[in-house]
This record gives sequence, C-alpha cells and structure tokens, in this order.
Amino acid sequence: MTKRARELKEQGKDIISLSIGEPDFNTPDHICKAAAEAMEAGYTHYPPVTGLLSFREVICRKLKNENGLDYKPGEIIVSNGAKHSIINAVLSIISPGDEVIIPAPFWVSYPSMVSYAGGKSVFIKADVEQQFKFTANQLDKAITPRTKLLLFSSPCNPSGAVFSHAELKAITEVLQKYPNVFVISDEIYEKINYCGPHVSIASFPGMRDRTAVVNGLSKGYAMTGWRIGYLAGPTWLVSACEKIQGLFTSGANSISQMAGIAALEGNQQPVEEMRKAFLDRRNKILELVKTIPELKFDIPDGAFYVFPDVSCYLGKSAGGEKIDSVEKLCFYLLNEAGVACVGGTAFGMPECIRISYATDMITIEKAVARLKEAFERIK
Repeated sequence: MTKRARELKEQGKDIISLSIGEPDFNTPDHICKAAAEAMEAGYTHYPPVTGLLSFREVICRKLKNENGLDYKPGEIIVSNGAKHSIINAVLSIISPGDEVIIPAPFWVSYPSMVSYAGGKSVFIKADVEQQFKFTANQLDKAITPRTKLLLFSSPCNPSGAVFSHAELKAITEVLQKYPNVFVISDEIYEKINYCGPHVSIASFPGMRDRTAVVNGLSKGYAMTGWRIGYLAGPTWLVSACEKIQGLFTSGANSISQMAGIAALEGNQQPVEEMRKAFLDRRNKILELVKTIPELKFDIPDGAFYVFPDVSCYLGKSAGGEKIDSVEKLCFYLLNEAGVACVGGTAFGMPECIRISYATDMITIEKAVARLKEAFERIK
C-alpha cells in the first residue's frame, strides 16, 4: 500500500498516507549531536557482535530503573532494529515442527519468522469486542505438547492494545503450568503508552529467565533510520543470538549505539512531548472516526494506530465494483479518497484496517474527512 501510494504521488496525485508505522518527528537534537561526537571520537570501527559494552551497560540501567528488571551486560545483545532481535531469538529457539502461539492481531513479520525457522504458527484471535487482547483462557486452550514459544507485543502493532498488570499476571499464571514454553515480548512501543506505566511480562515471578524482552529506539525516540534494537534474556539465548547475528550481520552500527546512549540516558523531555502529541492526535482521530457510520473500533491505549472493524462494508459495492475484502476496500479508499490505509489480513484480522495517526492534526482532519465521504458512497 505504501508503494502504491508513493507511485500515485509520483504521478502528481494528492495522496495522504496513513499507512506508515513511523513517527513523523525528527530525532531529538542531543541524540544527533552525540552521534557526531562519536564519529569525531573514532567510533567508526567494527563493534562487538553483542554491542558496545558501554551501551549494553546503559540498557541494563534502563531496564532496572524503568522496568524493575535486573540484567547484566552479558544478557543483552544489540541488533539492527527490534525486528532483527526477534528473528535472532526465533531462529535460536524454534526447531522444525515446533509450535509458536501468535495472538492476532499481530505484527506482519511474526508468522514469516516462524516459517523461516521451520516452526508452525498457531493463532489465537482477539477481536474488537475483546479490545484486541487475547485472554489467559485462550492461551491455555492453545498450548499443546509441541508448543515452544509465545510471541506477542504490548503495546501492540497494529491495534494499539496494551496489556494491564492484571491481564499479564493471568497469562503468567497459565504459563506456570507449562515450563517449557518460552516468551518473546515485543515492547518496541513501550514509550508510546497512554494508560500508565509500562508493564513487562518478564517482571512477574518466574518469568525473567524464560522471556526475551525485545525493545529498541525506533518508535519512542524517533530513530527509525538508526536501526538499533536490543534483546534482554538468559545467557544461553543471548549466546545463540550472538552466533546467528555474527554470521549474518555482525554488530549493529557503532555510531547509532553511541547515539543510543544519549537517547536512553539523556533528556527524556522530547520523548514525553512526542507521547503527548500522539495522545492528542489519537483523541482527535477517534473523535473524527466516530462520525463514520457502522465502524467498530476500540480506544487504543498505545502506539499510533486505530484499527477499526470494517466488516459491515465488506460485500457491498461502490462505483459498480464489489468490495469483498479489506484489500479491495483499501485500494478503493486510496483511489477514490486519496488516503492510504493498510488492510488487516496481513495482521491476522481480515475484517479490519490499520490507520496510522503518525502525522499532523491538519492532515488527520483532511484524511478522515475524505475517508468519511468515500465510506458513505459504499452501498
């Protein structure tokens, strides 16, 4: 969808893209300055595969101070983005035939990662009525003797759902019955949270040594292009990830790691300002989306997406063409309204579309006005 929107823009058409999962803010100045200083200081050579020790020490302090998690530098590996951290862990844990439970909606890459490792994805679905959050009971029913891993995100892309302390506690109580099930907790949207302090599943009793906590700098610090993510986990997993990463990519960008030190230990005010801006935008887009008839949606507690259920429009027609899938709906919205959204099929939810509000207020208002007109033409 992003590619098609770009093509139409190149043809001179007025296209508003609400399809990209990227903050529209620039990286804070003090972080950029730290990168320049790192280059001048000679941080231009190969870093260790696991990451610069100074950066891993900072990550340990961050995890301790913000999440109540105790890790040593040897339990941290820095990668080329959080997605890289996740695939390293999946390849380290999963053998052919192993089952991986992936709650839907999910980030589009998860099932492919499992396939690369020879595993089988087992999906448990949580729709809009469940606030897009799977329950402990659903998890219990999905676990089999072949289950090796639970892979999920909170805050979630694409839904913006955030698991509460009570919800995560209930999930860990189920996992206590299945000690062979490991967890990868994707927490890349941690800083974009509107409902209180972030809670990591690794902070619950018995979970630290069976959880890979994955995070990074892209979303919270507007550092998508710097390509820095990290994983905290038991030494056996970090050691395995180091072997895989050493063969595929070696260490992550040394200058970006030095910038990461400034990000995690420097002034956090820009992070809070971005979070507040996203919250204001969320409130505005929800206010506007409510005016579109028959859409069902939840109030997202994190990230920067709205994920409405559009099933009431599927099977109807517009302009003589039947809209029988969310993909066709999204192309209709792109061609007729000039607004790019993303169909939910790739996220495991073929009745939803993802709308990103990582853009300014004027653009949000203009885009939703166009969407409303386009939806009203569907009969």
